[in-house]
Amino acid sequence: MWPAADSLFAKLALHAERIALREGQLQFSYRQLLDEVSRRSAYLTQLGVQRIALDLDNGIDWLLWDLAVLKAGLVCVPLPGFFSPDQQRHVLDSASVDCLLGQDSPAFRDLGFVATGAGLLLRARPQADELPAGTCKITYTSGTTGQPKGVCLDAHTQLQVAQSLVSASASCQVERHLCVLPLATLLENIAGVYAPLLAGACVELLPMTEVGLLGASQFDLPTFLGALQRVQPHSLILLPQLLLALVNAGERGLPLPGSLRFIAVGGGRVAPQLLERADALGLPVFEGYGLSECASVVCLNTPQQRRIGSVGKPLEHLEIRLGPDQEVLVKGPRLLGYLGEPAPQGDWLGTGDLGHFDEGFLILHGRKKHQFITAFGRNVNPEWVEAELVQQLPIAQAWLHGEALPTNVAVLVPRFAESSDEDLAAAVEQVNRQLPDYARVHHWLRAGQPFSSANQQATANGRLRRTALYQHYRSAIDELMALDIFTTSEPCPGDAP
Repeated sequence: MWPAADSLFAKLALHAERIALREGQLQFSYRQLLDEVSRRSAYLTQLGVQRIALDLDNGIDWLLWDLAVLKAGLVCVPLPGFFSPDQQRHVLDSASVDCLLGQDSPAFRDLGFVATGAGLLLRARPQADELPAGTCKITYTSGTTGQPKGVCLDAHTQLQVAQSLVSASASCQVERHLCVLPLATLLENIAGVYAPLLAGACVELLPMTEVGLLGASQFDLPTFLGALQRVQPHSLILLPQLLLALVNAGERGLPLPGSLRFIAVGGGRVAPQLLERADALGLPVFEGYGLSECASVVCLNTPQQRRIGSVGKPLEHLEIRLGPDQEVLVKGPRLLGYLGEPAPQGDWLGTGDLGHFDEGFLILHGRKKHQFITAFGRNVNPEWVEAELVQQLPIAQAWLHGEALPTNVAVLVPRFAESSDEDLAAAVEQVNRQLPDYARVHHWLRAGQPFSSANQQATANGRLRRTALYQHYRSAIDELMALDIFTTSEPCPGDAP
């Protein structure tokens, strides 16, 4: 067993007969959970495997195997179902996985895995990169370009984050947490599983289709609302687009559960207007911020300390300061290193995010590398404008481009197929009224298709792949600029490709 895991299992044992896990009619008490984890841990040890990938749907089985790998002192590699087949092959090979828990498939057999029954696939241990000492989990970032990178984490770092989250949310007395995001997502793994278990809560688990997440980027709102009504959870973790769907549902008069006490939202910029709309509905939403390199959460708003427009204050186990260029720097427990790369040096880890503090609350401006400079020398953080655009009902997705251009151009994905150019133009105009001139959408294009992982224009969790978008829409933008027509919020003639 990894040394830091001792404290986790000791704390779980204190909850004894309380219900720890529930999936429909199936449930496990804390005592039953520990017994089953011990059994599975012994089995993995008997097999002699070293690096175990989890290719399972959300459910009790995923969680039990994750804890069993931790107890056995082995390395867990969550395999995101929203990764492309090529990305999944990259994960299995780069992490030198020798045991795969999931369904047999030709793709896995091509990599040398052989089914042994009971959902296990084994292969001869491949040549493996040496891992940083203490690595118990390799989580892969979806990234914005290229193949995902493996982040090596130890048990101590993950559990410190989980314990800080327990402290931050203690006043909400969460007793039931519903996992909405895939368990292979580190945020749900740490904040939605480890933290509730440390607090003695019940982790409610459902297959992804039963919470409304279909494939890499499809979302079914009625299914999601139905799951909330059945489970009546006290807490959820949502991405901004899921929160937007929940708020839209409430504003349309659809019933929302009265049980919710803590809704954490992160993974992308949240427009203050959306949080104000959530407040008006009585939804207890708390924005946070984190990164895989720090085992997910580093800042969080709480009931005691909350400021709309900020991502909250740093968690109790770490420190944050700003670099000379306003880059957010973090000091505290963090990754041991990227797979196959040297360990990071120095006490302070650069996040690549820009921000400032206001009375201790961190306010983010956007990604350092996403900021562009217009032809007039003005710096623009496009995420700020994009977050405001998608608040408008006709706009589902937005990408803003203006590098070295005299005017900014947005590519817009309509929320509804029947949305007219006039609808989109009115929405853009509404946003422009709130923006300084240099950040406004001076011209826009109607997207040919939604931004998704399938067309490589977005990551699986919704982050824009800006380089891919530029390559796809570059010709249309160049044609627009050649027209030398800079009338505010006028669409380009015809749809973009």
